Amino acid sequence: MLRGEEISKTTGLVQFSTFIISGRLYGIEVMSVQEVTMPMPLTPVPLTSNFVKGLINLRGQISTAIDMRGLFGLEKCDTDEKMAVVCRSDDSLISLLIDQIGDVIEADIDHFERAPDTVSSDIRKYIKGVHKLENNLMTVIDVKKIFNLLNQKVEAA
Repeated sequence: MLRGEEISKTTGLVQFSTFIISGRLYGIEVMSVQEVTMPMPLTPVPLTSNFVKGLINLRGQISTAIDMRGLFGLEKCDTDEKMAVVCRSDDSLISLLIDQIGDVIEADIDHFERAPDTVSSDIRKYIKGVHKLENNLMTVIDVKKIFNLLNQKVEAA
């Protein structure tokens, strides 16, 4: 998986699983995505951060459900029905609750840039940068940073 600094030193195409949060296009490198699911029952976890919506049982594997709007400090969605992008890191799973799933797209690394200064600090700390696409701007999420945040919360508890 490429980090922001490494992307600028590489050439070629990278595939991203894309989705919409609050009307904006985001992407995660395909190799980090295990699956995309429809809304599933959540088991609430008391005394957790407001962006942790609960736990999801994915065929016997437990995944922490992260409300991406809450993590990014965005307004709450009108509906609780959200898609989930399930990502794996080592033996851990997280389910990123998003508004709408997009397509898998290929982006040219030559069109990768650091996040603009206009991106809020709540979002900036979880992204690698942006890709300029033909008709849109895709913000690339760094899933490792979300896993690290959860690990820090667990260790602090």
